[in-house]
Amino acid sequence: MSRMPTVEDVARLAGVSRQTVSNVLNTPAIVREATRHRVEVAIRDLGYRPHASARRLRTRKAGTIGMRIDPWRDGISGAVLDRLLHKLTERAESRGMRVMVFSAEDHAHEVEVIRRLREGSDVDAFMLTATTHDDPRIGALSQMGVPFVAFGRPWGAPAERTPHRWIDVDGRRGVAEAVRRLREAGAARIAWIGWPAGSGTGDERAAGWRSASGLDDREAQLLSRSAEDGVAAGTRCAAELLRLADPPDAIVCASDSLALGALIAVQGTAHPDTRVVGFDDTPVAAAVGLSSIEQPLDGVVAAALELLFGPEGDDVLPNPDSNEEPTHRLLVPQLVERTPGQLTFDATPAVDAGNHMKG
Repeated sequence: MSRMPTVEDVARLAGVSRQTVSNVLNTPAIVREATRHRVEVAIRDLGYRPHASARRLRTRKAGTIGMRIDPWRDGISGAVLDRLLHKLTERAESRGMRVMVFSAEDHAHEVEVIRRLREGSDVDAFMLTATTHDDPRIGALSQMGVPFVAFGRPWGAPAERTPHRWIDVDGRRGVAEAVRRLREAGAARIAWIGWPAGSGTGDERAAGWRSASGLDDREAQLLSRSAEDGVAAGTRCAAELLRLADPPDAIVCASDSLALGALIAVQGTAHPDTRVVGFDDTPVAAAVGLSSIEQPLDGVVAAALELLFGPEGDDVLPNPDSNEEPTHRLLVPQLVERTPGQLTFDATPAVDAGNHMKG
């Protein structure tokens, strides 16, 4: 058949009326088993799919998940979020659902956009990203009764006070494992370049380095630097570390942007064998041979959909009223080890290696 099959085609093949096919699709319990079986076989043989718009009108479900996209930034922008969005779209499609992306200036604006989308019945549930300490979106959406799942744990709030669904990646464990691997390979003085204190995600990653580094308090302070995310900041911080009287023999960073900057600094000094590890495993890391800690985004998306809709289907589950399972998932990242090539930048490039969704 060169065209898409219709209800009439199914009815003709099954030898039933159009209404009977409709009953099988919408209220199968009222159709006799033998008749229902003939219609189901015809649907399968023809590859018939019910019209999505008609189905949405009938069920009053949009079949859509909403997610905010962050504002455009110069350079290589949104690598992690971009991959997350692609994987969410693919997984949603397998359930017969779609993803709607929208923009917002800040958390308050995002809540307002979500309110409008829900009032218009355009979206069934939402996935929040870049959660922050005492994130105002959590309470607002919970109060509005909007189904949602957050990519990021409830930073700065006791779990019992924030009953909502969330998925996160265990950055502390991922960084600690990378540090242990470096120590097993012979590194003794492993430095850290992270973000300023107050970022939930960044603080967790820094804690992983501190717990596994084997350094005393004085050495840990000497071998750690913090800066806003960016390649230039990573280069500057790494250069400071490499000028120490006893420089580090490895550097672990909170992001691939910082790590790329550190790698540039390393290759421009008398310590080119200093190993550098980033976080997020962005395409930039793969391109330059940078070792990096990979977030399991397939697992993040699979967990998000299961928490929102159950193991299968598109019937959204109500928001939880407690923190009993299954309200959250904490996933483990993996270190991807590589051997870097020689970088030939004449000057530090003003690019970011991705959007790291700092919380």
